[in-house]
Amino acid sequence: MRPRTLPMPPAAGAPAGQGALPRRALLAAAGAFGAPALMPRAARAQDGYPSRAVTIMVGFAPGGGADTIARLLGQRLQQSLGQPVPVENRPGGSGTIAVNTVLRARPDGYTFGVGTNSSNAIVPQLMTPPPYDVLKDQTPILHVGYSPQVLTVPASSPARDVQGFIAMVKAKPGAINYASSGVATQQHLAAEFFAKGIGGSMTHVPYRGSGQAISDLIAGQVDVNFDTLPTVLPHVRQGTLRALAVTTPQRVPWLPDVPTLIEAGVPEFDVVTRYIVFAPAGLPAPLAERWAGMLNEALADPQVKTRMNEAGFVPGGGTLASTAQLIRAEQERFGALARAANIRLE
Repeated sequence: MRPRTLPMPPAAGAPAGQGALPRRALLAAAGAFGAPALMPRAARAQDGYPSRAVTIMVGFAPGGGADTIARLLGQRLQQSLGQPVPVENRPGGSGTIAVNTVLRARPDGYTFGVGTNSSNAIVPQLMTPPPYDVLKDQTPILHVGYSPQVLTVPASSPARDVQGFIAMVKAKPGAINYASSGVATQQHLAAEFFAKGIGGSMTHVPYRGSGQAISDLIAGQVDVNFDTLPTVLPHVRQGTLRALAVTTPQRVPWLPDVPTLIEAGVPEFDVVTRYIVFAPAGLPAPLAERWAGMLNEALADPQVKTRMNEAGFVPGGGTLASTAQLIRAEQERFGALARAANIRLE
């Protein structure tokens, strides 16, 4: 019997692959995703906003999932706003450098960020002192989408499947190097959960983003990576990387022949990377609602949906409230898992 595969993702709706979230939070968020708050186009021009370019900050180097989705949405937002929407990369600190840059900006609607569930929910609670309070120091705007992660190895790797890779890890404890886009990012957490699930150990090699990590993986400088589907999919299709498994409970339509880690014998494995647009704290409520509406419109645009699906993203959507609730749920789930894996940040 063929394993169940996720259907091709819809434009908006409660994301799949989050069965471990608290049920009450998940149901509330899912319900909210079906009710986008749209702002009539005529109302947008009444106050003269925006009168100049609006910058979107990304905490990782170009070429990763956060950078890709920011640029996809930025192109569509430029049409809605009538002003340039440049994307500025500030890699480092597992995404926190860019987040802090956004939070120090004036809450006037000219600086936004695209963060992941790592920088928006996980990393801050692992740092002493925390660099910011996720919900008090920022204005969550919208969960714009998520991506499955993929366990990939270089095409030259002797590992042909998950069981072969597990054998490599167990044969040489600590000798297998895995890349990530930073400490306590979703890639880091996925690799640590994998190692814990198989009773093995690997050595972490953090980068400042996915771009260089993937280059070194292809070159064989590192042995394995858990990275987002949009980042690795072109390389898997080109044959320079080999996909061994996906991190969602069901197979994904982009790689229907690649098994899940659960199928491969790693129980209860469910990790995805989420992308969340946010602004500094104090952003006026009408402007926050306007942005949530514009982003929902962008996610409903057929061209944007097609480009996101082709790239490997599942579009999100929702409201300000559902986004804040999703962040709280991610804080609870992944913060506990990171502490259990003894992941710390200085």
